[in-house]
Amino acid sequence: MRWALVKVSLAVTTMVVLAFAVPLGLVIREMARDRAFSNAEREAAAVAPALSITTDRDQLERVVASAGSDAGMAVHIPAGDGKRALELGRQRAADQDIAAVRKLGRASTTGVPGGSTLLQPVALSTGEIAVVEVYVPESEVTNGVGTAWAVLAGVGIALVVGSVAVADRLGVRMVLPARRLVEGAHELGEGKLGARVPEEGPSELRLAAVAFNSMADQVVQLLANERELAADLSHRLRTPLTVLRLNTASLGEGPAAEQTRTAVEQLEREVDTIIRTAREAKPQTAAAGPGAGCDAAEVVRERMAFWSALAEDEGRKWRVAGADRPVRIPVARADLAAALDALLGNVFRHTPEGTAFAVDVHNAEDAVIVLVSDAGPGIPDPEAAMARGRGSGSDGSTGLGLDIVRRLAESTGGDVRIGSSVLGGTEVRIWIQLDGRAPSGGGHRQLRRRRRGRPTAAFKRS
Repeated sequence: MRWALVKVSLAVTTMVVLAFAVPLGLVIREMARDRAFSNAEREAAAVAPALSITTDRDQLERVVASAGSDAGMAVHIPAGDGKRALELGRQRAADQDIAAVRKLGRASTTGVPGGSTLLQPVALSTGEIAVVEVYVPESEVTNGVGTAWAVLAGVGIALVVGSVAVADRLGVRMVLPARRLVEGAHELGEGKLGARVPEEGPSELRLAAVAFNSMADQVVQLLANERELAADLSHRLRTPLTVLRLNTASLGEGPAAEQTRTAVEQLEREVDTIIRTAREAKPQTAAAGPGAGCDAAEVVRERMAFWSALAEDEGRKWRVAGADRPVRIPVARADLAAALDALLGNVFRHTPEGTAFAVDVHNAEDAVIVLVSDAGPGIPDPEAAMARGRGSGSDGSTGLGLDIVRRLAESTGGDVRIGSSVLGGTEVRIWIQLDGRAPSGGGHRQLRRRRRGRPTAAFKRS
């Protein structure tokens, strides 16, 4: 906007300056010409009284010399009354031009090499017509024109520069509030809920700033209400969880009872985490710093150890690959564990008993890929499955598990893809970006090359 205003001002001012300066320059040149010929007319008029009295050469020469222009003046007296024609000074005009002036009886100008001449007819006492020729050089015609044009050009340039400077200041006055509004919108979009815009600048931008600040206040209030609602709803779960925890004490000993008690304890921890997170005054928007995150391989081993007990009860084969060495990722341990539990829970919930499943961890150059695959019937519509987590749940499934996985991947700049696994069922591919850049197709191709070149790990039955 700022440069647009400067360009418009430059174009308009330039056109105005040209519209006035060009005609004014032409007028100045014409005025200089008129001044030069007016001086020539005065010089010719100074000789006319002497010609009406006498035609004596000596006297006329003294008159011409007294006029101060003997070098540029000539007098042409025709022959008459027995006298020969008299020529004083240097003739520059053509004979036919002099004859035409003598015949017509009125002054005339004609061009000659180096300038122009003024031919002024004068009536003699004998009735003949003499012609006074005054030479006007070109330098006298253009005297002062160049200086005047230079002054006009300087004034025009000054006007253009001044208008551009004024337009630039006006542009700054308009652009700065607009830029602050854009920056505030970006900050609010990044989760900085304290972003506000100064209400200054033109009236339209002030109104926009007022509307933006009001919108930001409403967003903060809505988020606060949602956090309170989430905390209240989560708090209501504590009563049935307490009952469950008490009931697990009567289950006695055994793997199933121990697994149930462990699940209830974990559920209580998750509910407490939800309540604490919801009660926070500000959401966490900063990126994970150096050393933050977790070891993906360790989390995968831990969660597979938990689910292996249930897999044994249902007769499911399972395998883990790529989790034998540390793999650091910029994701919180609890978040990755929640995502894995969501995907593995979907495997147990939506596939028949005895269906095999696997978890693979691949460490690429700029990303870590976690694959959760099964040998079940597969997902016929992956896009609809991903959309259920955004509020279009159906068929008894909310889709929140996939939505948890999607948000985890997108928090690092990665993504989630659903496809067909080598086991014949569904494969959920979690792309966790290590450098915060958007995932590229090259990393996926590298993963496919690795999978083709690596033998499949043997399945386990616990």
